[in-house]
Amino acid sequence: MRRLRTTVVVGAVIALAAVGCSPSKSGPGGTNPTSGIGQAQTAVDPDAKGPAPEVSGAKKGGTITVYSQSTPNTFDPTDVYYVDANEIGKLMWRTPTQIALRNGKAVLVPDLTDLGTPSADGLTWTFKMKGSFKYEDGSEVKVEDLAYSIKRSFAHDLFANGPTYQLTYFKDGDKYKGPWASGDTYAGVETQGTDTLIIHLAKPFADLAWYMTFPMFTPIPKAKDTKDNYKNKWISTGPYMLDAYTPGTQLKLKKNPNWDANSDAVRHQYVDSWDFKWGAEDVANQKQILASAGADATALNYSNIDASLIPDIEGGKKSQLVQGDSPCTIVLQLDTRKIPLEVRKAIAKAYPSDQIWQAAGLNDYVAEPATTIMPPSVAGYKKYPPVADLTGEGKGDPEGAKKLLEAAGKVGFELSWYYDNTKPISQQTTAIRKEALEKAGFTVKPIGVTTAELRSKTSDYDAPVNMGQSPAGWCSDWPTGSSWFPVLFQTHSIADGSSWGMLQDPALDAEIDAVAKLPAAEATAKWADLDQKIMGQYIAIPRYYDKLAFVMGTGIGGAEGDGTMGMPFFLNMYVK
Repeated sequence: MRRLRTTVVVGAVIALAAVGCSPSKSGPGGTNPTSGIGQAQTAVDPDAKGPAPEVSGAKKGGTITVYSQSTPNTFDPTDVYYVDANEIGKLMWRTPTQIALRNGKAVLVPDLTDLGTPSADGLTWTFKMKGSFKYEDGSEVKVEDLAYSIKRSFAHDLFANGPTYQLTYFKDGDKYKGPWASGDTYAGVETQGTDTLIIHLAKPFADLAWYMTFPMFTPIPKAKDTKDNYKNKWISTGPYMLDAYTPGTQLKLKKNPNWDANSDAVRHQYVDSWDFKWGAEDVANQKQILASAGADATALNYSNIDASLIPDIEGGKKSQLVQGDSPCTIVLQLDTRKIPLEVRKAIAKAYPSDQIWQAAGLNDYVAEPATTIMPPSVAGYKKYPPVADLTGEGKGDPEGAKKLLEAAGKVGFELSWYYDNTKPISQQTTAIRKEALEKAGFTVKPIGVTTAELRSKTSDYDAPVNMGQSPAGWCSDWPTGSSWFPVLFQTHSIADGSSWGMLQDPALDAEIDAVAKLPAAEATAKWADLDQKIMGQYIAIPRYYDKLAFVMGTGIGGAEGDGTMGMPFFLNMYVK
């Protein structure tokens, strides 16, 4: 899953510090999702070639400065899983395949290789390199470098934050531990000649070509791999390369002279340099950017706009706000191992969504009410009639909830969750939720912990709580259901630390496996059906779909949102 920009992250999961829900509204300038399947549809263009189509009005030169209070945790491509480092990485690292944006729509296109050809049984994929490519130092990118980067990703003891689909889907992925522990020979990857990469799978993986867009697949020459120091000085294949880096504070990029625009169907090299700065307080920084004085005219902040600045936007600065989709759904987990179905239904009926929305400071620019598991930006999203009391809106019905508890003989049932007792929003939303649930007849015992403790506490599935565990949100790794259901709802998801609802249902496991084996086009509608089926088990209270709304200076052109990441799409930007 792709991690949100401003969440507290636990291992491979999201743990939001603030709890909130939203009323049923669409964002300003947005539209309510239409009914039916696939408001967002994925597309592929196997014939896409460089150079990338020119952006209308684009100019060359200048520097764009990018701010965020939240700091990327690493720039080792194997270990990158946060959406901000992933999006920034597109400027520096080319991968076998890549996602282009066309009229805001995600399109899978070739990058260093074609889109791959699967065998009849779906267990072998063959990728052909699309030409010759160079690293920033002028040396040649070799197909063996692509294979090595894959082998490197299995060293999960060193790169614990990176994606893990290869551990499940690739042949012997549960046995191979990377080149340092297990050697260079790995049955899941081989090369043929100078241009052919072959991946062997343990089970079919229809969306493998989408997965190959991740930074972990960027080529790395074995001779230049500095292991755990690679995160401080890496090698570029994209239009920009490392100029200077201070971890946690600043990253400067300059032009890569050995990037060939004619071989790249996605990227541009319009600006001379990029200057990423982290740690500045977002609200103050966003105010400066909206004022656009001096260098702030060519700056942007990729954290979502603060609610206090909405009057500025609506007062004449709307052109400086870029809105878009996000690949994320935010929920409040209910542990099905500990809370019976009839009690989960009572929680849903009592839940005070509107009050929490207001206390959490959510607004229509950054959130949209959720009634499903998959967000509208994912192919296969279906706006089915909401499950009773899972509408993401309303003041809650404590009296109705108490009647459900009385009928089930569960009045006084104890509910407990962890919350951050150092953050005002977390304290306020917990108090609101506690009051509503106590009125409904529950015994409520929230447990306050510090910000530093929250990560480990919410990710401990054996902890003495029964709701609010992590992940509190999920973001698509690619825009199809296969990056949701096999990860969140199978029995193994509990051991993986990525479960919603802690389901342990062999029949559901088999159903998810059966859909995952289908070609992507056939699986789309079936993922939507599973969405509705699982939501009907009240595994979580759906809260909201995260939305993108970032501010930029008046001197930036070509800005748009990347709905696959919930981040600005840097590749088309220029200085006016």
